[in-house]
Amino acid sequence: MSNDKGLQDAHIKIGTKQTMKAVESGQAAEVYVAQDCDPRLISKIVSQCDRDGVHINYVSTMKQLGEACGIEVGAAMVAVLKS
Repeated sequence: MSNDKGLQDAHIKIGTKQTMKAVESGQAAEVYVAQDCDPRLISKIVSQCDRDGVHINYVSTMKQLGEACGIEVGAAMVAVLKS
C-alpha cells in the first residue's frame, strides 16, 4: 500500500459491519478491501460501493490492511470517512 501512514491518520471505520454502515449512510469517501477476505463479503461491498459511487482500493491481505490501520489484527475492509 502506498499510503499506509495515511490510513493511520485518517478518520476510518474498520471491519465489515462498520464499513457497510459508513457506505450505506453516505459517510465513506473511499473503501479499502483485502483481497484474501471472504468473496461473499467482497461482492457485497463492491455492489454497495458501485451503487453509492464510492471508490474501492484493493489490498493483497487482511494482515497488510490491519497494519496500515495501525491495528495488530487483520482487517477485511476499511472505510475512509469524508472530512
